[in-house]
Amino acid sequence: MSSPRLQVLGCSGSIAAGSRTTAFLLDDSVLIDAGTGVGDLALDAMARIDDILVSHSHLDHVLAIPLLADSVMKLRLAQPHRGPIRVHALPETLDALRAHLFNGLLWPDFTSIPSPARPILKLEPFAVGDTLSFGAGPQQRRVKVLPAAHTVPACGFAVETPAGWWVYSGDTGANPALWAALKGKRIAHLIIETAFGDDERWLADLSGHLAPSSLAAELAQLDGSVPVHITHPKPGEVAAVVAQIRAIDTAHRVEPLVKGLVFEF
Repeated sequence: MSSPRLQVLGCSGSIAAGSRTTAFLLDDSVLIDAGTGVGDLALDAMARIDDILVSHSHLDHVLAIPLLADSVMKLRLAQPHRGPIRVHALPETLDALRAHLFNGLLWPDFTSIPSPARPILKLEPFAVGDTLSFGAGPQQRRVKVLPAAHTVPACGFAVETPAGWWVYSGDTGANPALWAALKGKRIAHLIIETAFGDDERWLADLSGHLAPSSLAAELAQLDGSVPVHITHPKPGEVAAVVAQIRAIDTAHRVEPLVKGLVFEF
């Protein structure tokens, strides 16, 4: 297996100058979530995206899907061998996208444009526990679908690398099923959300997110020490959230995830 490349396009819980919502680019053809960070890609780079993995239906993780489809449709239709962009998600997430996003009201239905026989987007379901494969030969990538615990059906993802698994929790609160799924696996990097500081722990609990104190309880279930990267704090709150985490948990190397960071293995 050749070494994958994972680029952080966005990792903020909301938007402001310099802040983009969640999106990761695996090599140059697979998106993991599709938040506003996708919009910083050049048009030809967007046109190379063949697959989008969606953790859940919330707007900060799916906003770029309809806009990307609109931007690249002409380029991709000029290359018939490329086929539609495949959007992979839980069945409940795909149902939400059909009902509330690709409905002709908020945005045109690109699952039937330019024609139902040859759409620019194709929706494909998966289940928690599935292992998805992309590419072939040395360039093949394996991505495992992990459980998440959020206010809507949700999941995380783990990308296999020569150094171990690159793990992304997705949006989640306390999630014992995640640690059970990861038990015995070699983890190269853990990207885990902490959306609020402990002053808003009540809001984190209410909205299916983590705060520093609840994150510490989650990290205590890890086998050994692994590099931990914090994602999803709100703009302007990253330093405070990370400082609170470090004050509580000294067993792990905790760093804030930053836009533009590239993981190479």
